[in-house]
Amino acid sequence: MQQKVVVYRELPDQVLYFLKNKFDVSYFPTLKDENYRDFLFELQTAHGLLGASMKIGQELLYQAPNLKVISNISVGYDNLNIEELKKRNIIATNTPGVLDDTTADTVFGLLLATARRMPELDHYVKAKKWGGTKGEDLFGVDVHHKTLGIIGMGSIGRAVAKRARFGFDMEILYHNRSRNKEAESKFDATYCSLDELLKKSDFVCLMVPHTPQTEKMIGEREFNLMKDSAIFINGSRGKNVDEEALIKALQKKEILSAGLDVFEIEPVEKDNPLLSMPHVVTLPHIGSATTETRAKMAKLAAENMAIALEGKTPPNLIR
Repeated sequence: MQQKVVVYRELPDQVLYFLKNKFDVSYFPTLKDENYRDFLFELQTAHGLLGASMKIGQELLYQAPNLKVISNISVGYDNLNIEELKKRNIIATNTPGVLDDTTADTVFGLLLATARRMPELDHYVKAKKWGGTKGEDLFGVDVHHKTLGIIGMGSIGRAVAKRARFGFDMEILYHNRSRNKEAESKFDATYCSLDELLKKSDFVCLMVPHTPQTEKMIGEREFNLMKDSAIFINGSRGKNVDEEALIKALQKKEILSAGLDVFEIEPVEKDNPLLSMPHVVTLPHIGSATTETRAKMAKLAAENMAIALEGKTPPNLIR
């Protein structure tokens, strides 16, 4: 009898075919109120669960007594309760590597868009306000030859550093749990304490995973240490930042501006003050969201699932 896999995210046709050729697949390209009960029913006999973003903890796992493998279509896995998975001896995998360049493109795009005020000036032109000489009220700030501080020099952090160093001749400072010799040799990056990085950087880029240790690691104290001309970029997770402190820092002009792909609550709440700030660039958590990269991530997640359900060790094992 074929093992059963429940998929709760839309997949490219070739990836879905790959899974259906190996498993009994229950496919939910979107989960809504009207099909959630069907999803839970199928989960009761599932051996594998493949998707992204859904919070998976004790309550959901109780509905899946036969579950052996969870394959996350993402590099982050803060949606998984790892302790609960351990108790049930459930394998978990993710999809690192294939999204590094795409996410780094997004992060550096945020940096450029924020520094040169591109969304704000796009609205200015489309509102037919461009009438003549451009005054300093429309000026942005340079990116090239400035200092970029990267907090979290993982694979995506290194991809951001590569773009900054070789594309814009930026000086790279970084803070990490441990020194990264690759970043130091390839990008002439300088390891320093978090406080030193915050004080010296023109751009502060947060690229750490979300863990209990990193939650709200950037707050009032950290924003106070930054230059009042600093631009803050968050390409990690929204909960790594004290959002209330960020809002106050922007309102009090303790930092110049911010570029955000992530928020403390997602989707972002409609009354969030960040949405009314023209000097803040906001994206809907689309770091890896290109057609090509999402297809690669889905393929890797399916391969992880297949290898794990064959009783072998998948290459991208979380636990």
